Amino acid sequence: MTALSHLSLSSNSQFTPQNPLKFHYSHSSPPSHPTKFLLLPILCSKSANSPFPSLRWVSEWADAVKERGMRKRRPLYTPDDWRDHRSSSRHLRHLLSSLSSRVILSLIPPVFSLTAVAAALALYNSAVSLAWLPDFFPLFRASSLPYQLTAPALALLLVFRTEASYSRFVEGRKAWMKVVAGANELAGMVISGRGHNGGADAGVRRALLNYIMAFPVALKESKISCFHEGIGVCEQLMGTPIPLSYTRLTSRFLVLWHLTLPVILWDDCNWIVVPATFISAASLFCIEEVGVLIEEPFPMLALDELCKQLHDSIREAVAIENQVRVRLLAKMDGHFDGHPVNGWPSSKTKQG
Repeated sequence: MTALSHLSLSSNSQFTPQNPLKFHYSHSSPPSHPTKFLLLPILCSKSANSPFPSLRWVSEWADAVKERGMRKRRPLYTPDDWRDHRSSSRHLRHLLSSLSSRVILSLIPPVFSLTAVAAALALYNSAVSLAWLPDFFPLFRASSLPYQLTAPALALLLVFRTEASYSRFVEGRKAWMKVVAGANELAGMVISGRGHNGGADAGVRRALLNYIMAFPVALKESKISCFHEGIGVCEQLMGTPIPLSYTRLTSRFLVLWHLTLPVILWDDCNWIVVPATFISAASLFCIEEVGVLIEEPFPMLALDELCKQLHDSIREAVAIENQVRVRLLAKMDGHFDGHPVNGWPSSKTKQG
Protein backbone atom coordinates (compact mmCIF):
# COMPACT_ATOMS: atom_id res chain seq x y z
CA MET A 1 0.00 0.00 0.00
CA THR A 2 2.95 2.33 0.57
CA ALA A 3 4.06 2.03 -3.05
CA LEU A 4 0.51 2.62 -4.27
CA SER A 5 0.12 5.76 -2.14
CA HIS A 6 3.48 7.04 -3.40
CA LEU A 7 2.42 6.51 -7.01
CA SER A 8 -0.90 8.21 -6.38
CA LEU A 9 0.80 11.24 -4.88
CA SER A 10 3.28 11.43 -7.76
CA SER A 11 0.52 11.39 -10.35
CA ASN A 12 -0.84 14.69 -9.07
CA SER A 13 2.20 16.68 -10.17
CA GLN A 14 1.79 18.84 -13.23
CA PHE A 15 4.40 20.12 -15.61
CA THR A 16 4.15 23.89 -15.74
CA PRO A 17 7.04 25.94 -17.05
CA GLN A 18 8.37 28.35 -14.46
CA ASN A 19 9.26 31.07 -16.94
CA PRO A 20 7.12 30.74 -20.06
CA LEU A 21 8.44 32.60 -23.03
CA LYS A 22 6.33 35.59 -23.99
CA PHE A 23 7.05 37.99 -26.79
CA HIS A 24 5.95 41.59 -26.48
CA TYR A 25 6.39 44.35 -28.97
CA SER A 26 6.60 47.81 -27.50
CA HIS A 27 5.10 50.73 -29.41
CA SER A 28 5.62 53.32 -26.65
CA SER A 29 8.39 55.24 -28.40
CA PRO A 30 9.45 55.34 -32.05
CA PRO A 31 12.84 53.86 -32.92
CA SER A 32 15.75 56.15 -33.52
CA HIS A 33 16.17 54.73 -37.03
CA PRO A 34 12.70 54.16 -38.47
CA THR A 35 13.96 52.77 -41.75
CA LYS A 36 15.51 49.79 -39.97
CA PHE A 37 12.09 48.77 -38.68
CA LEU A 38 10.12 49.31 -41.85
CA LEU A 39 8.93 45.70 -42.04
CA LEU A 40 8.27 45.28 -38.31
CA PRO A 41 4.53 46.14 -38.45
CA ILE A 42 4.09 43.86 -41.45
CA LEU A 43 5.79 40.77 -40.07
CA CYS A 44 5.13 40.73 -36.34
CA SER A 45 2.59 43.32 -35.27
CA LYS A 46 -0.25 41.96 -33.14
CA SER A 47 -1.86 45.28 -32.28
CA ALA A 48 -5.43 45.96 -33.28
CA ASN A 49 -4.27 49.35 -34.60
CA SER A 50 -1.80 47.80 -37.03
CA PRO A 51 -1.68 49.60 -40.39
CA PHE A 52 -1.85 46.20 -42.11
CA PRO A 53 -4.82 44.38 -40.52
CA SER A 54 -5.24 42.07 -43.50
CA LEU A 55 -1.67 40.79 -43.17
CA ARG A 56 -2.18 40.32 -39.43
CA TRP A 57 -5.34 38.33 -40.15
CA VAL A 58 -3.52 36.10 -42.65
CA SER A 59 -0.77 35.44 -40.12
CA GLU A 60 -3.26 34.52 -37.39
CA TRP A 61 -5.16 32.27 -39.79
CA ALA A 62 -1.95 30.45 -40.79
CA ASP A 63 -1.02 29.99 -37.12
CA ALA A 64 -4.49 28.60 -36.37
CA VAL A 65 -4.15 26.08 -39.21
CA LYS A 66 -0.77 25.01 -37.87
CA GLU A 67 -2.05 24.57 -34.31
CA ARG A 68 -5.00 22.46 -35.50
CA GLY A 69 -2.53 20.23 -37.28
CA MET A 70 -0.41 19.94 -34.14
CA ARG A 71 -3.45 18.68 -32.20
CA LYS A 72 -4.28 16.07 -34.81
CA ARG A 73 -3.97 12.48 -33.60
CA ARG A 74 -1.20 10.48 -35.28
CA PRO A 75 -1.94 6.87 -36.23
CA LEU A 76 0.46 3.97 -35.96
CA TYR A 77 1.38 2.69 -39.40
CA THR A 78 -0.08 -0.58 -40.63
CA PRO A 79 1.18 -2.70 -43.58
CA ASP A 80 -1.34 -0.93 -45.82
CA ASP A 81 -0.03 2.47 -44.71
CA TRP A 82 3.53 1.43 -45.48
CA ARG A 83 2.48 0.21 -48.92
CA ASP A 84 0.93 3.61 -49.66
CA HIS A 85 3.97 5.34 -48.19
CA ARG A 86 6.37 3.71 -50.67
CA SER A 87 3.95 3.72 -53.60
CA SER A 88 5.24 5.09 -56.90
CA SER A 89 2.20 7.38 -57.06
CA ARG A 90 3.08 9.10 -53.79
CA HIS A 91 4.62 12.09 -55.58
CA LEU A 92 1.39 12.89 -57.42
CA ARG A 93 -0.63 12.33 -54.24
CA HIS A 94 1.64 14.65 -52.28
CA LEU A 95 1.46 17.30 -54.98
CA LEU A 96 -2.34 17.22 -55.11
CA SER A 97 -2.57 17.52 -51.33
CA SER A 98 -0.28 20.57 -51.19
CA LEU A 99 -3.12 23.02 -50.62
CA SER A 100 -4.23 21.09 -47.53
CA SER A 101 -0.73 20.81 -46.04
CA ARG A 102 -0.39 22.77 -42.82
CA VAL A 103 3.32 23.26 -43.50
CA ILE A 104 2.62 24.97 -46.82
CA LEU A 105 -0.32 26.98 -45.48
CA SER A 106 1.78 28.24 -42.57
CA LEU A 107 4.31 29.61 -45.07
CA ILE A 108 1.81 31.91 -46.78
CA PRO A 109 2.65 35.05 -44.69
CA PRO A 110 6.46 35.05 -45.08
CA VAL A 111 6.59 33.72 -48.64
CA PHE A 112 3.96 36.07 -50.03
CA SER A 113 5.43 39.04 -48.14
CA LEU A 114 8.87 38.42 -49.62
CA THR A 115 7.37 37.86 -53.07
CA ALA A 116 5.53 41.17 -52.77
CA VAL A 117 8.81 42.89 -51.88
CA ALA A 118 10.40 41.34 -54.98
CA ALA A 119 7.51 42.54 -57.14
CA ALA A 120 7.75 46.06 -55.71
CA LEU A 121 11.48 46.18 -56.35
CA ALA A 122 11.02 44.88 -59.90
CA LEU A 123 8.38 47.54 -60.54
CA TYR A 124 10.67 50.24 -59.16
CA ASN A 125 13.68 49.12 -61.23
CA SER A 126 11.51 48.94 -64.34
CA ALA A 127 10.28 52.47 -63.73
CA VAL A 128 13.85 53.71 -63.30
CA SER A 129 15.01 51.87 -66.43
CA LEU A 130 12.17 53.34 -68.51
CA ALA A 131 12.90 56.85 -67.18
CA TRP A 132 9.49 57.11 -65.54
CA LEU A 133 11.22 58.50 -62.45
CA PRO A 134 13.69 61.40 -62.10
CA ASP A 135 17.33 60.65 -62.79
CA PHE A 136 18.43 60.85 -59.16
CA PHE A 137 16.51 57.62 -58.33
CA PRO A 138 19.08 54.78 -58.25
CA LEU A 139 18.72 51.38 -59.87
CA PHE A 140 18.87 48.59 -57.27
CA ARG A 141 21.28 45.94 -58.47
CA ALA A 142 24.41 44.25 -57.11
CA SER A 143 26.97 41.57 -57.83
CA SER A 144 26.08 37.94 -57.15
CA LEU A 145 29.48 37.20 -55.60
CA PRO A 146 28.31 37.76 -51.97
CA TYR A 147 25.50 35.26 -52.50
CA GLN A 148 27.88 32.71 -53.94
CA LEU A 149 30.06 33.05 -50.85
CA THR A 150 27.24 32.90 -48.28
CA ALA A 151 25.09 30.20 -49.91
CA PRO A 152 27.05 27.32 -48.27
CA ALA A 153 26.60 28.96 -44.86
CA LEU A 154 22.83 29.14 -45.31
CA ALA A 155 22.72 25.52 -46.49
CA LEU A 156 24.69 24.37 -43.45
CA LEU A 157 22.42 26.33 -41.12
CA LEU A 158 19.31 24.68 -42.55
CA VAL A 159 20.84 21.20 -42.56
CA PHE A 160 22.11 21.39 -38.99
CA ARG A 161 18.82 22.93 -37.81
CA THR A 162 16.75 20.13 -39.34
CA GLU A 163 19.16 17.45 -38.13
CA ALA A 164 19.03 18.77 -34.56
CA SER A 165 15.23 18.77 -34.66
CA TYR A 166 15.11 15.21 -35.99
CA SER A 167 17.48 14.09 -33.22
CA ARG A 168 15.01 15.49 -30.68
CA PHE A 169 12.19 13.62 -32.43
CA VAL A 170 14.09 10.32 -32.23
CA GLU A 171 14.98 10.95 -28.58
CA GLY A 172 11.34 11.65 -27.73
CA ARG A 173 10.22 8.47 -29.46
CA LYS A 174 12.80 6.39 -27.58
CA ALA A 175 11.73 7.96 -24.29
CA TRP A 176 8.12 7.00 -24.90
CA MET A 177 9.16 3.46 -25.81
CA LYS A 178 10.85 3.30 -22.41
CA VAL A 179 7.64 4.45 -20.76
CA VAL A 180 5.54 1.85 -22.56
CA ALA A 181 8.06 -0.94 -21.91
CA GLY A 182 8.30 -0.01 -18.23
CA ALA A 183 4.53 0.03 -17.90
CA ASN A 184 4.27 -3.41 -19.49
CA GLU A 185 6.97 -4.82 -17.20
CA LEU A 186 5.39 -3.36 -14.08
CA ALA A 187 1.97 -4.66 -15.10
CA GLY A 188 3.45 -8.12 -15.63
CA MET A 189 4.99 -8.06 -12.16
CA VAL A 190 1.67 -7.05 -10.59
CA ILE A 191 -0.30 -9.67 -12.54
CA SER A 192 2.17 -12.47 -11.74
CA GLY A 193 2.00 -11.75 -7.99
CA ARG A 194 -0.58 -14.13 -6.53
CA GLY A 195 -2.21 -12.63 -3.45
CA HIS A 196 -3.00 -14.68 -0.36
CA ASN A 197 -5.18 -12.20 1.51
CA GLY A 198 -8.30 -12.41 -0.61
CA GLY A 199 -10.09 -9.19 -1.40
CA ALA A 200 -7.49 -6.86 0.13
CA ASP A 201 -4.67 -7.92 -2.22
CA ALA A 202 -7.08 -8.09 -5.14
CA GLY A 203 -8.10 -4.48 -4.54
CA VAL A 204 -4.49 -3.33 -4.36
CA ARG A 205 -3.62 -5.18 -7.56
CA ARG A 206 -6.64 -3.76 -9.35
CA ALA A 207 -5.73 -0.22 -8.24
CA LEU A 208 -2.13 -0.68 -9.38
CA LEU A 209 -3.20 -1.96 -12.80
CA ASN A 210 -5.63 0.93 -13.24
CA TYR A 211 -2.85 3.38 -12.35
CA ILE A 212 -0.41 1.79 -14.80
CA MET A 213 -2.96 1.92 -17.62
CA ALA A 214 -3.79 5.55 -16.86
CA PHE A 215 -0.23 6.74 -16.44
CA PRO A 216 0.79 7.16 -20.12
CA VAL A 217 -2.46 9.02 -20.79
CA ALA A 218 -1.73 11.40 -17.91
CA LEU A 219 1.85 11.79 -19.10
CA LYS A 220 0.66 12.84 -22.56
CA GLU A 221 -1.07 15.86 -21.04
CA SER A 222 0.99 16.88 -18.01
CA LYS A 223 4.51 15.54 -18.68
CA ILE A 224 4.96 14.46 -15.03
CA SER A 225 8.34 13.05 -14.09
CA CYS A 226 7.90 9.92 -11.96
CA PHE A 227 8.14 6.86 -14.22
CA HIS A 228 11.58 5.54 -15.20
CA GLU A 229 14.16 7.41 -17.27
CA GLY A 230 11.79 8.10 -20.14
CA ILE A 231 9.86 10.67 -18.17
CA GLY A 232 12.95 12.69 -17.39
CA VAL A 233 13.87 12.75 -21.07
CA CYS A 234 10.35 13.87 -22.02
CA GLU A 235 10.49 16.68 -19.48
CA GLN A 236 13.88 17.83 -20.77
CA LEU A 237 12.68 17.85 -24.37
CA MET A 238 9.58 19.86 -23.49
CA GLY A 239 11.44 22.39 -21.36
CA THR A 240 14.59 22.88 -23.43
CA PRO A 241 14.32 23.79 -27.12
CA ILE A 242 17.16 24.04 -29.58
CA PRO A 243 19.21 27.14 -28.60
CA LEU A 244 17.09 30.14 -29.51
CA SER A 245 20.08 31.97 -30.97
CA TYR A 246 20.37 29.20 -33.56
CA THR A 247 16.69 29.43 -34.48
CA ARG A 248 16.74 33.23 -34.66
CA LEU A 249 19.93 33.29 -36.70
CA THR A 250 18.45 30.88 -39.25
CA SER A 251 15.24 32.89 -39.49
CA ARG A 252 17.02 36.24 -39.86
CA PHE A 253 19.43 34.82 -42.42
CA LEU A 254 16.54 33.49 -44.51
CA VAL A 255 14.62 36.77 -44.40
CA LEU A 256 17.61 38.96 -45.27
CA TRP A 257 18.65 36.53 -48.00
CA HIS A 258 15.31 36.77 -49.76
CA LEU A 259 14.93 40.50 -49.20
CA THR A 260 18.14 41.10 -51.14
CA LEU A 261 17.69 38.28 -53.65
CA PRO A 262 15.78 40.46 -56.20
CA VAL A 263 18.61 43.01 -56.12
CA ILE A 264 21.17 40.32 -56.92
CA LEU A 265 19.12 38.68 -59.70
CA TRP A 266 17.85 41.82 -61.39
CA ASP A 267 20.56 42.12 -64.06
CA ASP A 268 20.16 38.49 -65.13
CA CYS A 269 16.44 37.91 -64.65
CA ASN A 270 14.60 41.24 -64.64
CA TRP A 271 10.93 40.44 -63.86
CA ILE A 272 11.79 36.77 -63.39
CA VAL A 273 13.01 37.78 -59.94
CA VAL A 274 9.40 37.59 -58.74
CA PRO A 275 8.80 33.85 -59.42
CA ALA A 276 12.44 33.12 -58.55
CA THR A 277 12.01 34.72 -55.13
CA PHE A 278 8.73 32.87 -54.60
CA ILE A 279 10.24 29.46 -55.43
CA SER A 280 13.36 30.06 -53.36
CA ALA A 281 11.41 31.34 -50.34
CA ALA A 282 8.86 28.52 -50.50
CA SER A 283 11.60 25.87 -50.69
CA LEU A 284 13.95 27.16 -48.00
CA PHE A 285 11.27 28.34 -45.58
CA CYS A 286 9.57 24.95 -45.93
CA ILE A 287 12.75 23.18 -44.83
CA GLU A 288 13.07 25.54 -41.87
CA GLU A 289 9.39 25.08 -40.96
CA VAL A 290 9.71 21.29 -40.89
CA GLY A 291 12.63 21.63 -38.49
CA VAL A 292 10.56 23.87 -36.21
CA LEU A 293 7.61 21.45 -36.23
CA ILE A 294 9.56 18.30 -35.37
CA GLU A 295 11.58 20.17 -32.72
CA GLU A 296 8.64 19.46 -30.38
CA PRO A 297 8.43 15.69 -30.95
CA PHE A 298 5.37 14.67 -28.95
CA PRO A 299 2.65 16.13 -31.24
CA MET A 300 4.32 14.19 -34.07
CA LEU A 301 4.12 10.83 -32.27
CA ALA A 302 1.12 8.50 -32.14
CA LEU A 303 0.79 8.82 -28.36
CA ASP A 304 -2.93 8.04 -28.27
CA GLU A 305 -2.39 4.81 -30.19
CA LEU A 306 0.52 3.83 -27.94
CA CYS A 307 -1.62 4.42 -24.84
CA LYS A 308 -4.44 2.38 -26.35
CA GLN A 309 -2.07 -0.47 -27.17
CA LEU A 310 -0.73 -0.49 -23.62
CA HIS A 311 -4.26 -0.43 -22.20
CA ASP A 312 -5.37 -3.33 -24.42
CA SER A 313 -2.26 -5.41 -23.69
CA ILE A 314 -2.72 -5.07 -19.92
CA ARG A 315 -6.42 -5.93 -20.21
CA GLU A 316 -5.55 -8.96 -22.30
CA ALA A 317 -2.86 -10.08 -19.85
CA VAL A 318 -5.31 -9.79 -16.94
CA ALA A 319 -7.93 -11.82 -18.81
CA ILE A 320 -5.42 -14.53 -19.72
CA GLU A 321 -4.15 -14.69 -16.15
CA ASN A 322 -7.70 -15.10 -14.83
CA GLN A 323 -8.44 -17.88 -17.33
CA VAL A 324 -5.22 -19.72 -16.45
CA ARG A 325 -5.92 -19.42 -12.73
CA VAL A 326 -9.47 -20.73 -13.10
CA ARG A 327 -8.29 -23.73 -15.10
CA LEU A 328 -5.45 -24.49 -12.67
CA LEU A 329 -7.79 -24.32 -9.68
CA ALA A 330 -10.27 -26.61 -11.38
CA LYS A 331 -7.55 -29.08 -12.29
CA MET A 332 -6.01 -29.01 -8.81
CA ASP A 333 -9.39 -29.53 -7.12
CA GLY A 334 -9.98 -32.62 -9.26
CA HIS A 335 -6.60 -34.23 -8.57
CA PHE A 336 -5.82 -33.41 -4.93
CA ASP A 337 -7.58 -36.51 -3.61
CA GLY A 338 -5.39 -39.04 -5.45
CA HIS A 339 -2.30 -36.92 -6.10
CA PRO A 340 -0.64 -34.96 -3.30
CA VAL A 341 0.86 -31.57 -3.93
CA ASN A 342 4.45 -32.93 -4.14
CA GLY A 343 3.53 -35.23 -7.03
CA TRP A 344 4.34 -38.53 -5.25
CA PRO A 345 1.65 -41.15 -4.74
CA SER A 346 0.16 -41.23 -1.27
CA SER A 347 0.78 -44.08 1.20
CA LYS A 348 -2.72 -45.38 0.63
CA THR A 349 -2.00 -45.76 -3.05
CA LYS A 350 1.22 -47.69 -2.33
CA GLN A 351 -0.59 -50.05 0.08
CA GLY A 352 -3.31 -50.62 -2.44
